[in-house]
Amino acid sequence: MTRKSRGRRLLRRGSLIVVFLGVLGPGLITASADNDAQGVTTYAQVGAQQGYRLLWLLLIVTFSLAVTQEIGARLGIATGKGLAALIRERFGLRAASWAMLLLLIANLGTTAAEFAGLAAALDLLHVSKFVSVPVGAVLVFVLISRGTYRRVERVFLVLSVIYIVYVVSGLLAHPAWPTALRNTVMPSFTPTTAFMLAAVGLVGTTVTPWGQFFIQAYVVDKGLSVGKLNYERADVFIGVLITDFVAFFIIVATAATLYTHGLRNITSASQAALALRPLAGRFAAILFGLGLLNASLLSACVLPLSTAYPICEALGFEMGVSRPLREAPIFYGIFAFCIVFGAVVVLLPGASLIAILFFSAVLNGVLLAPLLIYLYIIANDRAIMGEYANGRFANVLTLATIVLLIGLTVVLLAATLHLL
Repeated sequence: MTRKSRGRRLLRRGSLIVVFLGVLGPGLITASADNDAQGVTTYAQVGAQQGYRLLWLLLIVTFSLAVTQEIGARLGIATGKGLAALIRERFGLRAASWAMLLLLIANLGTTAAEFAGLAAALDLLHVSKFVSVPVGAVLVFVLISRGTYRRVERVFLVLSVIYIVYVVSGLLAHPAWPTALRNTVMPSFTPTTAFMLAAVGLVGTTVTPWGQFFIQAYVVDKGLSVGKLNYERADVFIGVLITDFVAFFIIVATAATLYTHGLRNITSASQAALALRPLAGRFAAILFGLGLLNASLLSACVLPLSTAYPICEALGFEMGVSRPLREAPIFYGIFAFCIVFGAVVVLLPGASLIAILFFSAVLNGVLLAPLLIYLYIIANDRAIMGEYANGRFANVLTLATIVLLIGLTVVLLAATLHLL
């Protein structure tokens, strides 16, 4: 190979990397926001209660998340429309309105959980929630309402990188790697209610309705063309792998310490951080708490956006983080309402955050089943998707994912009715 041809190849590779970096964002940010305060708490509970036994399910869920997120990104790029707008066009305004109502109620509960996570993380540093929550709410609103798309995305990407602290925390816990790796590739099953609820909770906190709405709306807001589809697929797959890699280490950290020492009644990630301190060292606990703070901040931005985007799409209002407040008052109004609601609920005396998390999870489960069916039908509609509709192989993967997720949702609802 001549020096000239080597130079051309290097130049070509460099240009591909530049294009990819320009596309990078929606997939990584959406997947990272899945590891929110609710997610971190759930993964910590799974590790504390079940040890390493559910790592195999996390591997399967990673595959399911990649399939559903890829479809969302492809729908957005191929049509230039968000999922809520496509549901309205394909199934009518009534179907879209019911979906938006359920999404709003569920997301309000989850947004409250993010501010609860923010308060819990800073409480580890002895900062009162009456200081941390209002300050956090103002910072979130100013970031989104006063920033451009690129500026907001850069902040989101920086927050996504900070999740590496969970990997370090897991390494400092000195897990039993042979056991962890064996449980990752070899499924095990325990026929108990606790095991089933932990399994369903792991799936439900990873594949979420808001995540499907958000990635598609975010791709559209970024203005990606069909020529960038393969780059966005890479963005989605990298985001999913990194996110569940982090989830793996959260489970490993708590399994290696809390489960091993019999401390299995953990109801929040902040409790997990405190419990890790005598077992894995003060530094591991600090990192775990820092991860919780980061997760809460990122998701406190993303959850209200994942509510404002689809509601505005479904009802035909102007939207987008690059638009000034005067051009998209409904969009920013919904965003602000979600923030205020979440912050106020956390500050109310005697508010049951566990109940809020519980019922928001149930509503997410109710919404997930029809949403996945809508997703499948739209992805196969060539009048909408053209050449980017699902092929045979994609349909097999999608149907397998839908059956898995709906099956687990049914288990969750059955368990919920049994507990009520």
